[in-house]
Amino acid sequence: MSKQVQESTSSTVAADGVLSKEPTAPTSLSTQPGPNQSWQITLAGKVIAITGANRGIGLGIAEVCLANSASVVYSLDIQEPGEEFLTLQKKSSNLRFIQADVTIEERVRQAVNMIISEQGRIDGFVANAGMTKHQPALQFDREQLEQLFNLNVFSSYFCANIVARKFIELGIKGSIVFTASMTSYRPNRAAPSAPYGGTKAAVRNMTHTLAMEWAKHGVRVNSVSPGLVKTAMTYYVETSPDWETKMAYYGGMPRLALPQELGGAYVYLLSDTASYTTGIDIPIAGIVGAW
Repeated sequence: MSKQVQESTSSTVAADGVLSKEPTAPTSLSTQPGPNQSWQITLAGKVIAITGANRGIGLGIAEVCLANSASVVYSLDIQEPGEEFLTLQKKSSNLRFIQADVTIEERVRQAVNMIISEQGRIDGFVANAGMTKHQPALQFDREQLEQLFNLNVFSSYFCANIVARKFIELGIKGSIVFTASMTSYRPNRAAPSAPYGGTKAAVRNMTHTLAMEWAKHGVRVNSVSPGLVKTAMTYYVETSPDWETKMAYYGGMPRLALPQELGGAYVYLLSDTASYTTGIDIPIAGIVGAW
């Protein structure tokens, strides 16, 4: 008798009275993963690149990736590393820096090729670099709009395309994670910026479409939408004279998040445990009512 799984059939009568045979479920159906699959959320052995990781959210993500056993974490940033980056680098020699203007496609391509040349592979890429400007919509000029969209949208798109091509070329089932924002869902009443919200809405929408297109290659694409995070761009929010009144009205956690508090979502999405997770956004906003 054949050792192959045999399918049984059942008889059904169609509306026209014709007897038909329909396959039923196999008599033996294995749901077990491969022998080398681990369900521990870890980045052990993985090479990760993060844009804009010399400070702020990017550096917080890098720190949590290293704490979860990432083999090497590269920061792709236009600025030279500052004190915070160098302090973390002293703790972990697995944190590296490549100077790159991520709004220029060729510089991103060179950086990714350098990583692959040094490590032999790349497993995860976080398109995190971004900028904001908080002012009334009527005050924005075209130059300011172009700066926002060039970094927040165009660079994210080109970074994703460049690294996805490398994943496919190398046969790596890699993970791409965008940093979107809660402003991609609705306005931030504490610090409104219509153009910034528009750029992050574009990033979040792009996440879903690229995930759909690249799923057949085993390339996963997801995003994380932070709320108010304590960085050089947002520190002033907590110092406003009406902060306590706002918190009483908004509800939620009465503080800004530390960048490291976002890291768990990125680690999960970059890990093999998320092998069936693609095309989603994870909102992280402790101050729920502020949005």
